[in-house]
Amino acid sequence: MVERFTEHPHAVGETYGQHAAHAAGFGGLLIGAGLACLVHAVLPWMFEATASNLVLRLHERMAERRAQMAAA
Repeated sequence: MVERFTEHPHAVGETYGQHAAHAAGFGGLLIGAGLACLVHAVLPWMFEATASNLVLRLHERMAERRAQMAAA
């Protein structure tokens, strides 16, 4: 049963805690981007580029992590 919690994190070179922190960070940013989109839908002058900037930032972080994993 413990393997279910550790198999994927270990496959990407992380401990369970490290993986949980990274995934929670990504999730928090995605929730923030979603909330910015919802506010922007009602008040179009607000958060004009917030969601797209957050998505780009997440993509850059993911690409960096993949490059680090490939180099290791």
